[in-house]
Amino acid sequence: MNEVKTPKKPLIFYYCVALLLLLLFNFLAMPWMAQRQVKEVDYGTFMSMTLDGNIGQVEVQETENQIFFTDKDNTTVYKTGMMPDPDLTQRLFDSGAEFTGEIIEQTDPLLSLLLTWILPVVIFVALGQYMTKRLMKNAGGPNAMMFGKGKSNARVYVKSSEGIKFSDVAGEDEAKENLAEIVEYLHDPSKYREIGASMPKGILLVGPPGTGKTMLAKAVAGEANVPFFSMSGSEFVEMFVGMGASKVRDLFSQAKEKAPCIVFIDEIDAIGKKRDGQYGGNDEREQTLNQLLTEMDGFEENTGVIILAATNRPESLDPALTRPGRFDRRVPVELPDLQGRIAILKVHAKKIKVADDVDWSKIARMASGASGAELANIVNEAALRAVRDNRRFATQADLEESIEVVIAGYQKKNAIMTDEEKRIVAYHEIGHALVAAMQTHSAPVQKITIVPRTSGALGYTMQVDEGNHYLMSQAELENKIATLTGGRSAEELVFHSVSTGASNDIEQATKLARSMITRYGMSKDFDMVAMETVTNQYLGGDTSLACSAETQAEIDRQVVALVKQQHAKAMKILEENRAKLDQLAQYLYEKETITGEEFMDILQK
Repeated sequence: MNEVKTPKKPLIFYYCVALLLLLLFNFLAMPWMAQRQVKEVDYGTFMSMTLDGNIGQVEVQETENQIFFTDKDNTTVYKTGMMPDPDLTQRLFDSGAEFTGEIIEQTDPLLSLLLTWILPVVIFVALGQYMTKRLMKNAGGPNAMMFGKGKSNARVYVKSSEGIKFSDVAGEDEAKENLAEIVEYLHDPSKYREIGASMPKGILLVGPPGTGKTMLAKAVAGEANVPFFSMSGSEFVEMFVGMGASKVRDLFSQAKEKAPCIVFIDEIDAIGKKRDGQYGGNDEREQTLNQLLTEMDGFEENTGVIILAATNRPESLDPALTRPGRFDRRVPVELPDLQGRIAILKVHAKKIKVADDVDWSKIARMASGASGAELANIVNEAALRAVRDNRRFATQADLEESIEVVIAGYQKKNAIMTDEEKRIVAYHEIGHALVAAMQTHSAPVQKITIVPRTSGALGYTMQVDEGNHYLMSQAELENKIATLTGGRSAEELVFHSVSTGASNDIEQATKLARSMITRYGMSKDFDMVAMETVTNQYLGGDTSLACSAETQAEIDRQVVALVKQQHAKAMKILEENRAKLDQLAQYLYEKETITGEEFMDILQK
């Protein structure tokens, strides 16, 4: 995909050229023009004019060994060399000459005024007039005169054989199908007009960061043989009031001239937030939004301009922007499922050299919940690891290690734990794994390690589901809480004390228990009443309680009771399997890293 660029010179370039010309004129032309009017004579002529009293002003430059003088009317400047003459000063005084030190500068006051003041002002005024006409012509009118601020900075792309195509985007089949229909309409609109169908004016791509919204837009540009305008929502925001609206007008004016075409606005929530109507708000942003609404749904029919927009915060957009007739279609770009992750990994693996025996299904299962950008990073990390080990291709081990790097960071090779700390961490991780293995509806253990990582983790237990799970039952959630408490339970059982290593487990267990009670309706007391609302579901999912203080206190009591119950269940499982706990912890202490197969072999013996 090639961007069409028009070479432009910045405004400062023209002012610098004008300033340089003035400096050269003052330093070179001015002295030359001033000295052209000086008439050089011999000393005898000077003496005669002195005796005749025909000298007006005189300047003696002893350091330069020369004398400048004028006639009685001060109309002509003369120059002569100095001669040994001790009575010169008295004769000049007797002749009525006026001694001065500025005779050269005062040669022609009118010329000096013209060149020093009037000429620079004329040059800068002419330059300003030229630039004003140029900006008005490029920006489209007087509303866009402020140094080009009202002109759209949209990047224009044309079709290129090297651009991204739909074949380069994997894991989002439904989104590609929707966008492929748009491309087909732009190529052959008559097929749709025959049946009376019309294409949506706008398509809104929503989803978490890194899922490929911008890449899908680039793929549309690569597939469509029409102009493609790309612009970020933040580029409409300007310091001057009215500039954002002017940019919107200019963007749509360019798009209509080149219709049929596609306009892509990335991060549209920067200008499309809900209008609250309060005073003191961002009037410039609201004016920009109002202009965008007008352009998308004015009196004119759809002229072949289709709007693509992407956002991570669809709930923050103004309802007038997302209604049918403007953004008629919302295309979710969600995190990929298992098959989608496999396809994405294979697409990115084409860019590097990979061993033939790589099990992409296993890698995809280990990377559960990863976005397309994270999967691309995993593949790249595997290639970097292969280079560090002086190998010509990435292996299965490289890909598995790169997943751990993305999840927990790099191994801290210089971190040295004491034997006591190492034993505590070994029992902690085996506690997680053993509780998970002894429960039903729990994901199998894939790997256990006590090697410290740069994220701060001293060890971790990796569980990998066999397939996709879109629903979780109450029993599965309770088992997950019990697994999270298994590490602390093992410390209590073996060492009769606790450490700070369970801080992240406690946080996750508490969050999960609270969600069960406030959001999932898994409390008998509250039944199917939502006590908590979620905002920004694609950006972390911030929550806020929507209940009274008394209800919040009751929620806290139920959260504590639920976590305590699962903690006791985990402790009971470990007490019943104490021998296996000690055996596995000792094995992990010696090996530092074991696989799920090794763990299950020892457990089943």
